Amino acid sequence: MSASTDGPRDEARTPWAPFYGATPMADGRTCFRLWAPSARRVMLECEGMSPQPMDPVGEGGFELELECPPQAAYRYRVFVGDDQDGMPVPDPASRALRGGVDGASLLVDRNHEWRHGDWTGRPWEETVIYEVHLGACGGIDGLRRRLPALVELGITAIELMPAAECPGQHNWGYDGVQPYAVASYYGSPETLKALVDEVHGHGLMIFLDLVYNHFGPDGNFLPHYAESFFREDLQTPWGGAIDFRRPQVRRFFIDNALMWLLEYRFDGLRFDAVHAISERDFLVELGQTLRERVGSTRHCHLILENENNQASLLAPDLFDAQWADDWHNVMHVLLTDEHEGYYADFVENATTKLATAMAEGFVYQGQRSRKGEARGEPSGHLPPTAFVNFLQNHDQIGNRALGERLSRLSEPDALDAATLLLLLSPAIPLLFMGEEWGSRRPFLFFTDHRDDLADAVREGRRREFADFSAFKDPAQRERIPDPNAASTFAASQLDDQEAAMPEHRDYRARFATWLALRHRFIVPRLSGCHALGARVLGDKAVEAAWQMGDGQVLTAAINLSLGPVGLGLRGDPLACSRPDITDSLGGGQLPARASAVWLGPADAKRVADDVAGAPHS
Repeated sequence: MSASTDGPRDEARTPWAPFYGATPMADGRTCFRLWAPSARRVMLECEGMSPQPMDPVGEGGFELELECPPQAAYRYRVFVGDDQDGMPVPDPASRALRGGVDGASLLVDRNHEWRHGDWTGRPWEETVIYEVHLGACGGIDGLRRRLPALVELGITAIELMPAAECPGQHNWGYDGVQPYAVASYYGSPETLKALVDEVHGHGLMIFLDLVYNHFGPDGNFLPHYAESFFREDLQTPWGGAIDFRRPQVRRFFIDNALMWLLEYRFDGLRFDAVHAISERDFLVELGQTLRERVGSTRHCHLILENENNQASLLAPDLFDAQWADDWHNVMHVLLTDEHEGYYADFVENATTKLATAMAEGFVYQGQRSRKGEARGEPSGHLPPTAFVNFLQNHDQIGNRALGERLSRLSEPDALDAATLLLLLSPAIPLLFMGEEWGSRRPFLFFTDHRDDLADAVREGRRREFADFSAFKDPAQRERIPDPNAASTFAASQLDDQEAAMPEHRDYRARFATWLALRHRFIVPRLSGCHALGARVLGDKAVEAAWQMGDGQVLTAAINLSLGPVGLGLRGDPLACSRPDITDSLGGGQLPARASAVWLGPADAKRVADDVAGAPHS
């Protein structure tokens, strides 16, 4: 950590600018570039100037170099077909907007005087992620106030839900139509850079969630003047798929990712739902390009959300890790006994599936799901750090009809047992904001759409749950909060008064203790770690072991059943989920709703013998 005012080092110091959008030039002019293959001509309308025709440059591209007033507003007027008036549209690569997603684009000053310009990040093995929705934690200022407490807790990386411009004044961020623009309700590009700088000053990394699988329904003008940006022959849950076969589309998104890494200096990116991107080779190109361009002098961490469980994408020259939905889903089933929706795939042989997840990362490695579709690739060869484990995140809470956290759904001792496993297993742990103090406030799905779209979102949200037993009755579905209501957003805010209550302070202290153990005993041994295997101890009870990089063996056992299970005799645990179980552990039993973790060389031969050949998948 340093207060140097030097610029970024080595590769990051090389000049770079995205191809599309409004790019400042060395001579003081601005180069405007737009891909509009459906348009016959395009005019640039810049504040304080007369409209200027843009030059067609082939393959649907239009360009213009112009001397513009600083921080001027601008937009494009696109002429499609026989339209003589044209349609005014914002730049799809806007850095900022005035007046929302269908307003005017703004020229912005891209310089920032970095206070921590020599920050190079932290190794992946040190990562403990804290997922945050900026709006629900009080905005950028609210997150800044929380930074010292997050350091004290043991967090090493903050992951922001998408911060790009979305319709209205609050949104989860996944309805974005302006992937280059900072949401105006969070602040300016300069404000976001200052946040990144301050996060680095606390010795923390900061990641950003990016959505490249679709555009939101409000303010998306691309289909009008760039129809071939999308595919008609391939649909996603959000409409026609983005056509990543086209080099212009690939460059638009790869440059966007580079902007966040090089210009804003985020330490890593998480790519949302890439299973909705049909071109695997685009993901390969994306990972390789980002690695090459960022270079080796900075830590750059790339994470996927991918229902396809493509283990082949998790490689040193591609992506570091994947969100481990399988681990979460089976753990959620064991904690709550829920069995509807996507949890249905994890109900049968749930304990065995947990053993597979603990030993190999993915549960589905080519097997067929309840829908009859085979998904996944073998993953047992991957290091445990190729998986980001979590008990809760924005999806797993907010996609519930009523947004309940596990603090309201599971028995406290069982949740503690699962939490210990999360924090002291070798996989990278992720916490969702408020989880560390056991918040009982909901995190709901919220948007800020207008008119007919607002009605459609509300009713569509309620229809989603019509097949769930709790909401088959239409009157019960009326209980599902309206995503567009101001009260829905307000109910999802973090509550600092709740966090200050004695029982929640105690809860947080337990998290801090366990994370301190992780940083002291597990993180230094993660490089070279590999799984030895896992075995079923009984109903809802599993033991797994890993050989750490220094040869020691880490063993974790969890029992979520209502009765004890036999473990065999062993030494003192590194940690256990409840202090009152140490006598039982000494007698070779793991009590109900409890977990424990051991670290030491003496267990290596015994554990290897125990788990060798034990069926768990």
